[in-house]
Amino acid sequence: MNTVTIAYEQLIDRFIRWAQTEDNIRAALVIGSRARTDHPADEWSDLDVIILADDPEPYWATADWLHNVGVPWLTFVEPLHDGRGFERRVLFEGGLDVDFVPSPITFFRQMMDTGLLPDVADLLHRGVRFLVDKEGFAERLAEIPLTLSPYQPPTEAEFLNLVHDFWYHTVWTAKKLRRGELWTAKFCCDGYLKQLLRRMLEWHTRARQGASVDTWMSGRFLEEWADTRAVAALPAIFAHYADPDVWRALQATMELFRWLALETAEALGYTYSSSGEARATEIVEKSFDG
Repeated sequence: MNTVTIAYEQLIDRFIRWAQTEDNIRAALVIGSRARTDHPADEWSDLDVIILADDPEPYWATADWLHNVGVPWLTFVEPLHDGRGFERRVLFEGGLDVDFVPSPITFFRQMMDTGLLPDVADLLHRGVRFLVDKEGFAERLAEIPLTLSPYQPPTEAEFLNLVHDFWYHTVWTAKKLRRGELWTAKFCCDGYLKQLLRRMLEWHTRARQGASVDTWMSGRFLEEWADTRAVAALPAIFAHYADPDVWRALQATMELFRWLALETAEALGYTYSSSGEARATEIVEKSFDG
């Protein structure tokens, strides 16, 4: 066991001792790399802890309780991506990175009785480690088959919506560049457009390689599961903070997205209308030439 792992385990021990004395906390579990065997934690991994409490608010509304766990250097709160609450992120002494997700125990109790939500089942399927369990959840969870939800490919409408969204925003980026709004243009090129590209990469992978291919989430381990041609093209699609380089990266992003979308449409049996793409490309090229 390396020194980083030892430090995390010591922090976990302190958390367990404290949480056991907190009547408000009914259970706590580790998810993510420090609970899974597939792509397990390394020295750069953080620690993700879900706190199931009668009242979760004190754990995101205040930070004093962190001193029971360690010495916090930095801490802040951000909303969860699903809108169900907040997480408190902490950088503890020694650079230990911990995400605490306080959640209402009633929500978890209800799921244990009626069935886990698909996204929760997917999360727990990758690995779970109970630190505190005052309600016997671990035993009940062991009886529930934790399998990934069956993959549902995009409908043709969903596919075309993303395609049109992408090409619309190539024009939007070009306009911002012509106006001299470099920050905004680069943010769209290397932010918003890349999120749409990542989604197309996921669809492309499963359409061409099979629905069982695990594309993880938010681009995790993309270099392992994405088409090797696409991975080889990635270095060229990101820009420096300079007008000519954003133009270059925008065009490279468009080229990569184009063939990914065409191959995905073919594999899914969808009609790919190139008229909108052609008009968007024409506007971008005229803006660049101008």
